[in-house]
Amino acid sequence: MTHPNPAFAPAEYAARLARVQSTMEHAGLDCLFITDPSNMGWLTGYDGWSFYVHQGVLVGRDGPPRWWGRGMDAAGALRTVWMADELIHGYDDSFVQNPVKHAMLDLCSLIRACGWDTGRLGVEKDNYYFTAAAYETILTGVPQAEIVDATGLVNWCRALKSPTEITYLRRAGAIVTRMHAHIAEVAEEGMRKNDLVAQIMATGIEGADGHWGDYPAIVPMAPSGRDATAPHLTWDDSPLTRGVPTFFEIAGAYRRYQCPQSRTLFLGQVPDTYRRAEAAVGEATEAVLGMAQPGVRCEDLARVFNGTLASHGFHKDSRVGYSIGMSYPPDWGERTMSLRAGDTTTLQAGMTFHFMPALWLDDGGIEMTEPILITDEGAERLCATPPGLVVKP
Repeated sequence: MTHPNPAFAPAEYAARLARVQSTMEHAGLDCLFITDPSNMGWLTGYDGWSFYVHQGVLVGRDGPPRWWGRGMDAAGALRTVWMADELIHGYDDSFVQNPVKHAMLDLCSLIRACGWDTGRLGVEKDNYYFTAAAYETILTGVPQAEIVDATGLVNWCRALKSPTEITYLRRAGAIVTRMHAHIAEVAEEGMRKNDLVAQIMATGIEGADGHWGDYPAIVPMAPSGRDATAPHLTWDDSPLTRGVPTFFEIAGAYRRYQCPQSRTLFLGQVPDTYRRAEAAVGEATEAVLGMAQPGVRCEDLARVFNGTLASHGFHKDSRVGYSIGMSYPPDWGERTMSLRAGDTTTLQAGMTFHFMPALWLDDGGIEMTEPILITDEGAERLCATPPGLVVKP
């Protein structure tokens, strides 16, 4: 069945497959089993909220991939993947969440049928969607195969974005720009936080510039006051309060491409500590974006950021950014490059990052982050959100 609205041209999917198979050959893999839904979508086009059950994509050294998953979700594969119908394999529903009949038994039957049960089989061991029970079942189900860790193999193949992917990320950037503009427009003292978050999410799904909004891979983070000393708290029904900072870490999404960005809101006067932090983060951000270009290493950006921050009397322990692109819950990062000491990856044109210079202070947090694209000329901001704190008297 032909996809009614494919996200990418056939030539792009073919190029992605060739990249993965070349990497497999270099790694000495005869077969690769992919369970990360972002990798599944990037390689095959599959797009469905079915990652709560076992599913995946099998890739051999040559030929097209095979989609494998729950029988009822095979209908979704027929509607979204680029491969021929006979390359879609659905398993019986009796395998679903059955403690005595694991779904990987069916996968092992497919591996044997394809003749990959005696070769080197790569699996994504360190992945949210691949369980210990799944791994153990494969070990016993194809005992003659050599099972090796291929975590990150496809993720790294995704590092350089195509022109179409960049277009999608820019559209996602326009969406999150509109989301932050809506926060600045409607937030007021006494407004319940859940009401504001409801409007943020509605704005994100409405989209921007004529392009619809997809669901983000992470829900909005919106902690206030001392809650904002922690980076990953969500929201409740508490009212927005004057003099208490609230940061909003949110993402625009288009066709599963995620563009996260954060801003910090103050209602009323901003304390001196936060103004000093704003100045420090702003100067450090400009220093990083001024040097972010092909040939620079990830750790170089972290060194410049941390050095500039330290000159203002502030310190950040965590990484200051990570690669972004296509993602599904629970994470909008690609889980490859990090902007931190020790990551010697060299930047190339076409890489995209969430530059994340957040600070969590004793009494709150300040987040003013920027999604960026590395180009031949330097760093391009993917959003048009004004820099600095969002202050409403």
